[in-house]
Amino acid sequence: MSIRPQPTQQEKVLAEDDFIVSKTDLKGIITYGNRIFIKMSGYSERELLGAPHNILRHPDMPRVVFKLLWDTLQANREISAYVKNLAKDGSFYWVWANITPSYDPSGSPIGYFSVRRKPRPEAIQVIEPIYRALLEAERRAGDGQAGMKASMALLQQTLDQKGVGYAEFIFGI
Repeated sequence: MSIRPQPTQQEKVLAEDDFIVSKTDLKGIITYGNRIFIKMSGYSERELLGAPHNILRHPDMPRVVFKLLWDTLQANREISAYVKNLAKDGSFYWVWANITPSYDPSGSPIGYFSVRRKPRPEAIQVIEPIYRALLEAERRAGDGQAGMKASMALLQQTLDQKGVGYAEFIFGI
């Protein structure tokens, strides 16, 4: 699975009552995926289990969104985000994702649990141009830390202009 699919303009859309469920270990390696996850991704269960969850990362997604996601999860807090995923055949699908840490009986984190559903089209219309601007900031500043810093600064500026924090913004669109 080292070859990334070539993105196409073909969109898959979740049904209103579909829920994608997956679990990963602390490093983001997939340990479980429900039937809808397997179907939407286009990969077989065998291909998904043991693979890094970022196998689904669409190149239209800014890296800063995943940095924010990982920073929040590693602080043992849940996070929600709009995510554009890349299927095995190059098609894409948008999800409204809620990711939470999973704990063992002693309270130590052991992985992450994600439930994704169909996002509202109006929310995608709001988030897509923001993601494009974040991605452009990353590209202009270059790979690595400079790109991440530029994108994070733009995200913070966007939130400041709206007078909200990340969670309030995401839940408000």
